[in-house]
Amino acid sequence: MEEKKLFLLDGMALVYRAFFAFSQNPRITSYGLNTSAIYGFANTVMEVIKNQRPTHIAVAFDTKEQTNRAKEHSFYKAHREEMPEDLAKSLPYVFKLLEGMNIPVIMLPGWEADDVIGTLAIKAANKNFMTYMMTPDKDFGQLVTDKIIIYKPARLGNGAEILGVNEILAKWEIKEIKQVIDILGLWGDASDNIPGVPGVGEKTAKKLIATYGSMENVLANLDDLKGKMKENFENYREQALISKSLATIDLNSPIEFEEEKYVLEPYNEEALLTLFNELEFRTMAQRMFNQKPVVLQTDLFGNVVGAPSAAQAAVIKAAELPLTTISNQKVNYTLVTQLDAIEKLANSLLLCKTFCFDTETTGLNTLTDKIIGISFAITKGEAYYVPINNEDCAAILALLKPVFENNAVKIGQNIKFDYQMLRNENIELKLPFFDTMIAHYLLEPDMRHGMDKLAEQYLNYNTIGIDELIGKKGKGQLNMADVPLETIKDYAAEDADITLQLKEAFEPLILAQNAGAIFNELELPLIPVLADMERAGIGLDVGFLNNYTKSLATEIVALEANIYKLAGVKFNIASPKQLGEILFDKLQLDLKAKKTKTGQYKTGEDILQKLYNKSEIVQHVMDFRQLQKLKSTYVDALPLLVNQTTQRIHTTYNQAVAATGRLSSTNPNLQNIPIRTARGREVRKAFIPSVGNILLSADYSQVELRVVASISGDIEMIKAFKAGLDIHTATAAKVFGVAIDQVTKEQRYKAKSVNFGLIYGQGAFGLAENLGISRTEAKEIIDNYFIQFPGIKDYMDDTIAFARSNGYVQTLLGRRRYIKDINSANQTVRGFAERNAINAPIQGTAADMIKIAMIEIHAAIKEQGFKSKMILQVHDELLFDVFPDELTSLKSMILKKMATALPLKVPVLAEAGEGNNWLEAH
Repeated sequence: MEEKKLFLLDGMALVYRAFFAFSQNPRITSYGLNTSAIYGFANTVMEVIKNQRPTHIAVAFDTKEQTNRAKEHSFYKAHREEMPEDLAKSLPYVFKLLEGMNIPVIMLPGWEADDVIGTLAIKAANKNFMTYMMTPDKDFGQLVTDKIIIYKPARLGNGAEILGVNEILAKWEIKEIKQVIDILGLWGDASDNIPGVPGVGEKTAKKLIATYGSMENVLANLDDLKGKMKENFENYREQALISKSLATIDLNSPIEFEEEKYVLEPYNEEALLTLFNELEFRTMAQRMFNQKPVVLQTDLFGNVVGAPSAAQAAVIKAAELPLTTISNQKVNYTLVTQLDAIEKLANSLLLCKTFCFDTETTGLNTLTDKIIGISFAITKGEAYYVPINNEDCAAILALLKPVFENNAVKIGQNIKFDYQMLRNENIELKLPFFDTMIAHYLLEPDMRHGMDKLAEQYLNYNTIGIDELIGKKGKGQLNMADVPLETIKDYAAEDADITLQLKEAFEPLILAQNAGAIFNELELPLIPVLADMERAGIGLDVGFLNNYTKSLATEIVALEANIYKLAGVKFNIASPKQLGEILFDKLQLDLKAKKTKTGQYKTGEDILQKLYNKSEIVQHVMDFRQLQKLKSTYVDALPLLVNQTTQRIHTTYNQAVAATGRLSSTNPNLQNIPIRTARGREVRKAFIPSVGNILLSADYSQVELRVVASISGDIEMIKAFKAGLDIHTATAAKVFGVAIDQVTKEQRYKAKSVNFGLIYGQGAFGLAENLGISRTEAKEIIDNYFIQFPGIKDYMDDTIAFARSNGYVQTLLGRRRYIKDINSANQTVRGFAERNAINAPIQGTAADMIKIAMIEIHAAIKEQGFKSKMILQVHDELLFDVFPDELTSLKSMILKKMATALPLKVPVLAEAGEGNNWLEAH
């Protein structure tokens, strides 16, 4: 006889778990719905049905009605964070999913899902069912028997975990299952606001129960306890007993186990396919039913809604087509190895007005790795692969060199990488370009831009994965040079073919979005500029850093000693858990200190900042953290990144990461080299010019505020900039109603905080926090600011209104930033979106301005024959490695190009300095 297996799913816990599993990389539909929770939950349920084969199944959810626990104890679950709006929007779809899967949903008003699951589990066990409580919640350990077990669903990298009696006893270090409740009562639960006993964590609770057997026995033997522990138990005796009661799952919920109601039924295929159509779950539909859904754009209730954007419409159209791969479509991919055939291909390419190409390399290091082949595509479905890792490589590259250096439009995905690899072979890839990665970045700046993902979204095509060729990362991974040519041919030719098709998909979308100018005149011409800067690199004084790390180590040891002395005990200062226990349990710096979901105290920078003046230990801890980060992230790490051939640091600039249009850099991230603290600034001394040269730094002066004045058209701010006044002093004079020469340092500082705060949408609360003043005073300052500068307020209101109507904001040059939560019903979420809407046009316009300046300066350096080089861009600053005899003329040219890059309604100023290291120059 088949074993009867009942799976009882803790619905909300599993939905939350699924939602946060995708928090770093959420699944978003083409029309903006976050489907992470639905997708993850669906996978979890399908996995358990497929692998565990339950005979019966049900899902329990909490209801909105107040429970008996909450009625008796108002604090219970009182401080739970509001459900994320994207998750709340997902719940109706979760219920639709369960309906389509024919899985019963149980909800009892006034009863928690835990109680429902517990009651059903006991009653099912009495009917000889093997019951699996499917939940990540530790509380369910108290219910485990030989017939009732916990099934913790699989997590990334780990399989499912099954916890029976032996596993629970071992996990909690107890002798009886019921002792789980005692431990939970003593320990408390921050997520449910069960207080427990102050100072008692998991380890202490286990130790006490191991010694005394139950909470009641602990309370009966308080004379055995000492010091603060004894005092806490005496003071919180009643709280401990209440906590135990709250942690106890109630097994008397009014529900019967009618086994026929919970029999696992076949799926409702039609209902699920309709739902998957709506949610764009293409692979899930194929996996379950071997069918392809047709995507429609619908609202929360399943109604078809208004027309999507051009880019979204392209994604929807692609989803209507059958999923294709190289194995189920007709392609003509040719391996070209003979010199005469390669020459014939090169001559054909020279006649083309446009062609697509992609380099295959031994790795991703553009300075040390080599090209092993190049693929080309001219028309859809037809591509060629030319291997270049043989004795004829010099002859082959000579044949292809004119192809890359002619005036045809070269199409690629992340062309800057190919540009660098070709430079290694003395080939200069010449404009014009069409980079599909950059094109998609302009179309959807907040989305991912990898070719594989774009192929799936826009072409409904699954590409050959790199893992299929060389294996996954690790010791067994191959080099591309080790892969058979026929295998590489299909992979490489497909890349060129798909990139060509993406170009054809994106080109009309770029035009429809009026992004042609910023794409062709700004982003694409910037590619060779960034490539040349990456290749130039910057010198590093490793000796200086080696000495500086010793100095920092000495300071860190001294800080540790002071912290231990003030704490009265040694502990791991870098451990947030141990630090929290010292600050809040031992020293009691904040009796209302907040805890994380895992029950440990929050000790982030914002928390410590508020305690800064309460204790010297907090000041030392903040200094300790700052120096540790400085030492490990920069001082010790930078020398390891010096290229052994060039003896210079070579960062990589990313054009398609920051949604505002700003550049970012990696390996190392030079945008984050410290500047605000004296110790941090010392790191800049390590960046040095070439031998005999000097460093020149050119920096925009208050560029974002000048952009604000220009975009808003505020008369008073424009007047101040035109008069050459210090903008913060001029602002203070207006806001505080004093003459400019009467403005105090404090007033200027407050005005500066308002000027920069408003750029980032800061309100009275943020200003009060920043300045350490009352919210009333902060509001008064902001109100006066808007009275004196009404154009700024109009800009903010108009920008938010535009975003609400159009779903995006844009820079002066038309760069768009989509603001998906601008009409959110959640005030917190909407407020964040409004701040983004205000800031994006300002920050984006400033980013566009310096990009224009970089292009023009780079061109002038070449045209005028300067030997000096532009080597770094960091926010509003450009850094140059300069030959001394070129300094005067180069500086004049640079400052002029920066000032005139993007004309505004106010003067744009750039300032320059020079020195023997970056700190001196800045």
